[in-house]
Amino acid sequence: MSVSFSECNSVLITGASRGLGLQMVKHLVGISERPKKIIATARSPGTAQELQEIAKSHPEVYIVALDVVNDASIEAAVQKVTSIVGPAGLNCLINNAGILFHTDLNSETRDSMMNTFQTNTVSPLFITKAFLPLLRTAAAVCDGGVMSVNRAAVINVSSLLGCLERHCREGEYVFIKLYSYRVSKAGLNMVTRCLAIDLQDDGILCAVVHPGWVQTDMGGEKAPLTLEESIPPLLAVISALSEKDHGQFLDYEGQNLPW
Repeated sequence: MSVSFSECNSVLITGASRGLGLQMVKHLVGISERPKKIIATARSPGTAQELQEIAKSHPEVYIVALDVVNDASIEAAVQKVTSIVGPAGLNCLINNAGILFHTDLNSETRDSMMNTFQTNTVSPLFITKAFLPLLRTAAAVCDGGVMSVNRAAVINVSSLLGCLERHCREGEYVFIKLYSYRVSKAGLNMVTRCLAIDLQDDGILCAVVHPGWVQTDMGGEKAPLTLEESIPPLLAVISALSEKDHGQFLDYEGQNLPW
């Protein structure tokens, strides 16, 4: 499956200074059928050296400061993005930013639970709410069009670790005991299901995607997938989403996952 965002005016990716988010930006600028505008957010853009280098050589990349747990930062980012996308609105919001603490029952704390929930579950909801006027504008521009990232979409990057049905299959990586992370991703899945109902009439597609267990700072060296093995097929899946995928949970190969 090929990656095609050629009909998509704008894509915004949170947490784009490293890991999955940075690789998404790298891949998108390297293909011919890329979005017209790629908006990459980072909490501290000044220290995101690799992202800055990409933006220097690719005028379609815009770097926007965004701390996903700070309301003032979110409001400022919305204003900046509004000036970038103009009357066309925002077509695709990819809520990718997330954190992970390696905690089990013995080491889990209230702080790690709440901090993870704030970043991984609460923030995607409130970022979506903040950018909703721009998403609705984009959907209205293509009024009557089919659901897709070319019209308007909210894509939440979750994990199979948030799947309740498979949480006890010992021998699979999903058996990893990460209380705060797993609970936060299960919560994000429910947030997406709720958004799918609320945004249906606006024509805004909502879906959850699982990129696989990837070799990043969060995933660790034991992960079976490299960024190069995960991100191209993941973006291909995202770019091909349609109304049938609204409110669904899919992996990087396009397979529907249980909740």
